[in-house]
Amino acid sequence: MLDTFASRVTFLESEGAYAVLARAKALEAQGRNIIHLEIGQPDFPTPAHVTQAGSDAILGGHTRYTPPAGALDLRAAIAEAAGRQRSMQFGPEEVVVGPGAKPAIFFSALALLEPGDEVIIPDPGFPSYTATVKVAGAVPVPVRLHEMRSLDLDELRARLSPRTRLILLNSPSNPTGGVTTQAELDQIADLARRANAWVLSDEIYSQLVFDGSAPTIANLPGMRERTIIVDGFSKTYAMTGWRLGYGIMPKKLAERVELLLTHSVGCTADFSQVAAIAALHGDQDTVRAMCDSFHERRDRIVPLLNSLPGVCCALPQGAFYVFPDVSSYGLSSKQLADYLLDQAGVALLAGSDFGRGGEGYLRISYATAWEQIVEGVERIRQALARL
Repeated sequence: MLDTFASRVTFLESEGAYAVLARAKALEAQGRNIIHLEIGQPDFPTPAHVTQAGSDAILGGHTRYTPPAGALDLRAAIAEAAGRQRSMQFGPEEVVVGPGAKPAIFFSALALLEPGDEVIIPDPGFPSYTATVKVAGAVPVPVRLHEMRSLDLDELRARLSPRTRLILLNSPSNPTGGVTTQAELDQIADLARRANAWVLSDEIYSQLVFDGSAPTIANLPGMRERTIIVDGFSKTYAMTGWRLGYGIMPKKLAERVELLLTHSVGCTADFSQVAAIAALHGDQDTVRAMCDSFHERRDRIVPLLNSLPGVCCALPQGAFYVFPDVSSYGLSSKQLADYLLDQAGVALLAGSDFGRGGEGYLRISYATAWEQIVEGVERIRQALARL
């Protein structure tokens, strides 16, 4: 009986990026030179003024418990900044802070879903969506995500049912980098209202957009009271290791999510919250510079990938991922990703790590030095030629 576990965890698998990183690190330990294009982590340092604020906070004694939903001054700062970005008004009582953005997704699901409820998830999509839905006892219902656009709206209509409780959106998207347009959001909002469903809008990449902006579904008529916005500091401010994210949601749901935080993580690190206030209140030039750099890399990597025989790569509008179609090689995306790591020393992700809809694609992160990207693509070119 000691090796028998609850059914809610027996299906769980490692997230693809962490699994590939572990394999790549093992090869590096053997002396191999590996190009890392697998991890979705900005290669920029945390802005100096943010790091200084965090350091000063530790030295100043900000190492104690905080309220489970987050320090009030940070929640107020998030409400103001997030509202300004989205042309909305939020109050701090609608903000719940957590150690990363994932708790806002996970605990919102636990607060809303009953066994048997159905949740629309993008396919391909972030692997934690499916894991979260299943742990909550609900049923993930994959809906095809177009390469550079939104959910397939015809398929979405067909897959909605009386049991649909939640629709999960992610724009800009991981893994495709695509952005959902305002016209598409209008239709999704109409479907959500008709189905009386909640919407969880993962907007963690919302400030890393190159062509226009990434609108939010929350400010459409009748949607604020049924929408959870998830965002954080990891991508925008290169603060992945600080573990800081948040959800913005109706007050009554926020109260339930706060209780789940209370009985799980307790609270988020105090000094990280102080650093986050500095990030929001400080100069945003570093954010713009980082976004500009990703924009430039996108404009350079897409033609580079399209120069490879048998590879077709669309132009993403945000985040820092490309999602090239490699189906012409006749291998599964997992086989090809493994081949490129083992034979070429290039770590990237199989599209199938993000769901069945990702089969035939690879996800490449260009959040790394351009010289590494060029070397990685050249290694891919040589390895594909051997096939």
